[in-house]
Amino acid sequence: MKGLIGFTIAAIFASCTELKDTPYFRDIPDSTKQKVFSNTPYQDPVIRPDDILSITVVTIDPTTAAPVNQAANVPVSTSIGGAPVVVPGLLVDKDGNISLPIIGTVKVAGLTTFEAKAVIKKKAVLYYKDPDVQLRFANFSITVLGEVLHPASFTMPNEKVSVLDALGMAGDLTIYGRRDNVLVIRENDGKKEVTRLNLNSADIFKSPYFYLKQNDVVYVEPNKQKIIAADAARTRTLTVAASVAAVLIVLLTRIKL
Repeated sequence: MKGLIGFTIAAIFASCTELKDTPYFRDIPDSTKQKVFSNTPYQDPVIRPDDILSITVVTIDPTTAAPVNQAANVPVSTSIGGAPVVVPGLLVDKDGNISLPIIGTVKVAGLTTFEAKAVIKKKAVLYYKDPDVQLRFANFSITVLGEVLHPASFTMPNEKVSVLDALGMAGDLTIYGRRDNVLVIRENDGKKEVTRLNLNSADIFKSPYFYLKQNDVVYVEPNKQKIIAADAARTRTLTVAASVAAVLIVLLTRIKL
């Protein structure tokens, strides 16, 4: 009886701790005054080898740019979140170039989509009258794992994606997710960069990792309550398995006797 009471009290305190750590941005005071956060760092993502670009050249006569547009939007096999997918677009080669019919080879690696658009348009005016170039990432994907409602890889419709956007697409954190220790994994020039974000603090808006880049991975760790519950479930399973094994051993012993 005393053990049951002690367990109940511990569970109540654990629940209180859980609720205390649940809200985001707990350091923003409740008031009628508006809180403004300026200078949230954002840099347009740059194009890298193996990126896939969706490119469309718009001209007065659509038929004249048809060869370019057809070649720039062929199905390309790639992987998103480790799963093979087919994306229509133009693959940036290992040297950072793309090759377009008529327009020729264009170096795009290291450029933003805005800059790459300007470079392609500068070449396109040599062959077309008053062309317009539309360019975007076709495989700008973010992977969200861990204690979220719908862990998955998501292809984003635009380039300016915050960690909150990504978590929202994944259905938000579960009650067991650690809001003070969200891991962001980023690949930069072949090296892995790892940082941790605290969603309980408004300082997250100042982090250079608040806005995500293509192929970033966001991982939400389980909190202590989830780990304890998992260990308890594992212990119960092992206990049941051991009890069944003991019963079988007894039965087999009696049968032999």
